[in-house]
Amino acid sequence: MRLAITLLAVACAVPDTALAQTEADRAAVLQTLNSWTRGWTQADASVAVEDYAEDVDWTNAFGDRFQGRDALRKGLEHIFSLDFVMAGTSAGNEFTDVTFLTPDVALIRSKLVRTGQQRSSGSLMPDRHVHHLRVVQRRDGRWQIVSHLISQAQEKR
Repeated sequence: MRLAITLLAVACAVPDTALAQTEADRAAVLQTLNSWTRGWTQADASVAVEDYAEDVDWTNAFGDRFQGRDALRKGLEHIFSLDFVMAGTSAGNEFTDVTFLTPDVALIRSKLVRTGQQRSSGSLMPDRHVHHLRVVQRRDGRWQIVSHLISQAQEKR
């Protein structure tokens, strides 16, 4: 009887441990978004790419693609130097969803609205509804963004 009670107690504890690990991983995965946000706020490409893998594959809503963290940093340095791109503000993500594909791979899907951004001509753009899809992988015990695709929802006519 004592063995049965011990086995039942262990069996009941395992799901709680797994859930706690998942919550800890979810928090760590979401933490990777902070450097991106800080980098954009500060117009600092080195900060923006802190949580990106060396071999990251990144594509923005305009089709610009950078492969590798160094190439992404250099691309962002150029993007951040453009006053019309940096005009405007983002109030933060409207939503952030995390889906674990494996214990070491997760997807992060998020959306934000950017207001006040300008075109290169200086004219004001309508509010941009920007969607981000990131693939995050745990490598050497650290969560890193390995792929980032940015898209923009267009007004339906």
